[in-house]
Amino acid sequence: MPDTLKITLCQLNQTVGDIPGNAAKMLAARGRAKDSDLIVFPELHLIGYPPEDLVLKPALIERAVAELDNLAKETGRTQGPAMLVGSVFVLDGELHNGVALLEKGKVAAVRLKHELPNYGVFDEPRVFQPGPLPEPIVFKGVMIGLPICEDIWLPEVCRHLANFGAELFISINGSPYEINKDALRIEGVAKRRAADTGLPLAFLNRVGGQDELVFDGASFVVNGDGSLAVQMKDWEEQEVTTKWTKTAQGWRCDRGDIAPLAEGPEEIWCAMVMGLRDYVDRNHFPGVVLGLSGGIDSAACAAIAVDALGADRVWCVMLPSRFTSQESLDDALACAKALGCRYSTIPIQPAVEGFDKMLEDDFADTKVDITEENLQSRIRGVTLMALSNKFGPMLMTTGNKSEMSVGYATIYGDMAGGYNPLKDAYKLTVFDVCRWRNENVPRIAMGPSGKVIPDNIIAKPPSAELRPDQKDSDSLPPYEVLDPILMGLIEHEKSVDQLVTDGFERETVVRIERLLHLAEYKRRQAPPGVKLTSRNFGRDRRYPITHSFRSA
Repeated sequence: MPDTLKITLCQLNQTVGDIPGNAAKMLAARGRAKDSDLIVFPELHLIGYPPEDLVLKPALIERAVAELDNLAKETGRTQGPAMLVGSVFVLDGELHNGVALLEKGKVAAVRLKHELPNYGVFDEPRVFQPGPLPEPIVFKGVMIGLPICEDIWLPEVCRHLANFGAELFISINGSPYEINKDALRIEGVAKRRAADTGLPLAFLNRVGGQDELVFDGASFVVNGDGSLAVQMKDWEEQEVTTKWTKTAQGWRCDRGDIAPLAEGPEEIWCAMVMGLRDYVDRNHFPGVVLGLSGGIDSAACAAIAVDALGADRVWCVMLPSRFTSQESLDDALACAKALGCRYSTIPIQPAVEGFDKMLEDDFADTKVDITEENLQSRIRGVTLMALSNKFGPMLMTTGNKSEMSVGYATIYGDMAGGYNPLKDAYKLTVFDVCRWRNENVPRIAMGPSGKVIPDNIIAKPPSAELRPDQKDSDSLPPYEVLDPILMGLIEHEKSVDQLVTDGFERETVVRIERLLHLAEYKRRQAPPGVKLTSRNFGRDRRYPITHSFRSA
């Protein structure tokens, strides 16, 4: 039995369903880690995580099994470390999420995930069956426990592995990002398992975007005494070879690099950038197009898009009506210039007048109301979709979570599009990240430095500019009031009475709760967007459209 080990942790991006491509990345990483004893890849890395119902396709299973066999044979044909590969496995006709040890040309061992999460964005029991409580594998005489993701969030699996002789844990994960989750993984999970068992734990996460989910990486190693031995970067692919030593007290990971992690507005901005980048690239769009109104939401989306894709792949379009102010025209142009992206102006007034003429008989003897406002938004949506259809870029939508919560958006208008990076960002969060971006450039960004969002866009009162002198505050409470109420209703499922106890006016809370429920039908038809909070719309919060419950 050796008294030292070199274990390479590969924090890689992956593409769901691209089994040959994912395998090729693994082999390339193995070629760079020839001096290591063992190389490790994230949860379900071979098929991509999360596979959702794609994993129910027999053809995918067949390809995964064949590719895993090819990878195993490669460990016998070429010099390099043994491999720990996350993939799907079939046992007695049932599908399992598992990990295989590939060594000396064969699949030397397989361990299956025991705890299958069924909450929030996770519904693994829909497609997988739980494996039995696992026992350690033996690698070079060392007993290694292989808990998979959710297996370490509860104590039973790690305690069982320790009782069966495990000397260290390697946990492969597909742990999606949400705000402040990196601290929870280390302090709330890994250190607890170390305290339970006295054993070190290597936590390997994937990185990259997958539809609404984004994975921040931020892999790490915690020793049995709870000390942080290695911290890998967040928001980047990285391969780190960790060095382990057998001491009188057991195995211990030698101290390595401790990478600083993004915090606050930076981590939120990086999540939106990575989510948009991988969505656009993997769905083979040449770029994006969006309406740039001169307001903060569209300016933020333009800046996120330039950081994600580069200025040459972003097309901003101003679509003014007779209600668009000169201030908005100036601000939109200044923002596009600061970002260096393509900018066009397409006035919508001729189309508005055409609709007015077309509908004048049926609208005779009626008053102008929100219908005419929504027509403007829908004309903009149709125009932007025409540009998308003609030239290929994906249309981005730009509404924030505050607006989507209360239905302050036009279905088939400004909600029309393919992806929305702000979907889970409250309005106050949008202000925070824009101020931060004007002073900082994220390390994963492709955009310029400096004030990419003009100060006036941040400073002026928000307005949809669909009628004269319109302000958001005409229809909604101030965002300083609205956002905390929404967080209480959505993230914490509070009742009206609880929020009144928190200090909010009952009439306001009752109105906001009503709007939240009424807007469910709109949200069901909204495009996907990056998950940031613990309760995003779509995957986390699954409310019925049709119901009559009110908490007051």
